[in-house]
Amino acid sequence: MSGPSSGAAVVAVLPAAGSGVRLGAGVPKAFVELAGVPMLVRAVDGLLASGVVDHVVVVVPVDEVDGAAALLPARPVTVVAGGADRTASVAAGLAAIGPDVEIVLVHDAARPLTPAGVVSRVVAAVRAGAPAVVPVLPVADTIKQVDPAGVVVSTVDRSALRAVQTPQGFRAPDLRRAYAGEPDPRTDDAGLVEALGDPVATVPGDPLAFKVTTAWDLRIAGLLLAGAAAGCADRDGVRAG
Repeated sequence: MSGPSSGAAVVAVLPAAGSGVRLGAGVPKAFVELAGVPMLVRAVDGLLASGVVDHVVVVVPVDEVDGAAALLPARPVTVVAGGADRTASVAAGLAAIGPDVEIVLVHDAARPLTPAGVVSRVVAAVRAGAPAVVPVLPVADTIKQVDPAGVVVSTVDRSALRAVQTPQGFRAPDLRRAYAGEPDPRTDDAGLVEALGDPVATVPGDPLAFKVTTAWDLRIAGLLLAGAAAGCADRDGVRAG
């Protein structure tokens, strides 16, 4: 697997080094299978299927590099070893990208059902001039602020709140500047760019871009895939009839 070519204008960094403890699978989260296909493979193929991503840099634990590469043959993918946390892993992914890359996406491998339209909207907004772009959804639940004892202090106005998804998109030089020095590992990639004083734009996300973190999430994702497959089978049956 070669690195991003000189003509790769859009490269996605896919940190996939999460332990998967909450999934209870005993393997790194990205390698957990969803309907028989590892989430890592679904996430990579989803990015490439968008038609706007030229290359994907997958970042995995050092002892999983060969295994990840074997899962992703015949794709424009580079697999590199990650760091001690997500921020260090994204930095390792950035280090594998050439200086000619124009746009960098950072995507969670644990969002394997992210629709192509979300990826396209993020890239289009960066191309239109935004230094950083995140896909978002309105917050549906009532939000309470509580004190250390768990007592409600206030009810937060959720009308201006948004839940952030991935991929997050950036002009490559801006993300490199954000990762220079010692970036705060508690902050997401858009937050690091925001700390530089650059505006962060938003585009509509999608409920299907939810993050698979627990066994419950994995079950929901499997049911959604089964429903989609059944729908396709029904439509094929109608056409055949």
